[in-house]
Amino acid sequence: MEPAKTDAIVLHATGKGRFQVEAQNGTSTILVDEPVASGGTGLGPSPYDLLATALGACTLMTIRLYVERKGIHLEDTKVRVSHSRDALHGKDNFKREILLQGALTDEQRTRILLIADRCPVHMTMTRGSDVSTSVITNQAVFDGQAVPDCQHAGDMSEACG
Repeated sequence: MEPAKTDAIVLHATGKGRFQVEAQNGTSTILVDEPVASGGTGLGPSPYDLLATALGACTLMTIRLYVERKGIHLEDTKVRVSHSRDALHGKDNFKREILLQGALTDEQRTRILLIADRCPVHMTMTRGSDVSTSVITNQAVFDGQAVPDCQHAGDMSEACG
């Protein structure tokens, strides 16, 4: 029986520092860590940095796909995302700022901002998600469960209409 297709990231502690984790998606590897001031090695983004990165990258990719499809000339696009929260159980705030460089009409700018809100990660974050957790005690079962099948590109294409 073929394993269910899923966007799976496999993570494990590197043993270097208190918090450093290696994350693999099958084709690439990144380190995740905490800043030195927080007891980490500072050699990778924090988990909140990764959330902000996902939002910013998806926004930028979705905008680029949209302007390409519509034949809109955009010289450059940059996205800056910051994260804050008042307390552990408070609502998270992601501030997203988008720099659009090029001779755009007001209508094009408005439409691009609407498309930015339709990026798949933005929609995931604003509608909320369900998280389920289970414990697996067999390494072979763990290794056989995930087959990378990136759904993001298809979702992004659909968001652009």
